[in-house]
Amino acid sequence: MTTLADLTTLRVGGPIGRLTETSSEKALIAAVSEADAAREPLLVLGGGSNLVAGDAGFAGLVVRDTRAEITVTDASACAGTSLTVTAGTPWDDVVARAVDEGWVGVETLSGIPGSTGATPVQNVGAYGQEVAQSIALVRTWDRGEARIRTMSLVDLHFSYRDSVLKRSLRTSDGALSEFAPTPRHVVLDVTFQLRFGALSDPIRYPELARTLGIEVGERAPLGDVRAAVLALRGGKGMVLDPADHDTWSVGSFFTNPMLTADAAAGLPAEAPRFPADDGLIKTSAAWLIEQAGFGRGYGLPGPAALSTKHTLAITNRGGATSADVLALARAVRGGVRSAFGVELVPEPLLLGCTLDG
Repeated sequence: MTTLADLTTLRVGGPIGRLTETSSEKALIAAVSEADAAREPLLVLGGGSNLVAGDAGFAGLVVRDTRAEITVTDASACAGTSLTVTAGTPWDDVVARAVDEGWVGVETLSGIPGSTGATPVQNVGAYGQEVAQSIALVRTWDRGEARIRTMSLVDLHFSYRDSVLKRSLRTSDGALSEFAPTPRHVVLDVTFQLRFGALSDPIRYPELARTLGIEVGERAPLGDVRAAVLALRGGKGMVLDPADHDTWSVGSFFTNPMLTADAAAGLPAEAPRFPADDGLIKTSAAWLIEQAGFGRGYGLPGPAALSTKHTLAITNRGGATSADVLALARAVRGGVRSAFGVELVPEPLLLGCTLDG
């Protein structure tokens, strides 16, 4: 019997109703359409790296897109390179290809697990880059209108770890929408626009700049940036390794809080602060967690614990259940709330489970 624990990087979750893997766009659309017509619960799953699945499982259809194709659709000295990537393509394969070819714009997104189709949903980002900066188009299957729809950058309404795709999982009052746990628009492929160059975009994160031996705002060779990011992520348990329980996680469990100026003023003076869109101020969830008393390895020797390498990852130490993971997440969220009055927001999709209650 296949379980969601078998299909996710956190390795928790109960049995599923049935699983199908599709190797063509036509088959993917057919599987989604048939499930919707039958009103069967539907989960389109990529690498399973951003999902916390409940122990009761999922009594519906799980669809996995196995297509892994990168097609260069245009390359010119002026425009740079346009490449279209099928949704099932492992994301790090795209970054590796870009670095090898001298395509600039995604180099600091190295080592992020999961599929390319998931990247626009979450507006995946790291070390100063987001996919929103390089995405030109996303082709989707619109489940609401039963048609293929091409969405441009303006249609996607990207923000920090968010997009119109992700927002379709909730109604205006915060309840799960009729499409959940899969967005209304199922990603078919993503077109990226990258420029040519031997050097990276300006490095914006001090930690990465120090690792590269440069100043913030300077550029570095693409290969050096990729190697440095992989080393930093590996040191935090953020590069998948089946032998390392610190990587049995969903990566960062909580997003970095976006605060109003008044709310940020209530934090201790030493709390990290970064300017964000709409006049908001971003602070570090990891810093808040640590200062609230939850250090690396908190929860050991239990089945679920904070990573021994990075406090933002909740990890399965082997044999953990969804209930174990959520109990730890609630404790951390409650501790940060009590210490700083800040409500941490989970980054992964919670399927058949909740942090409330």
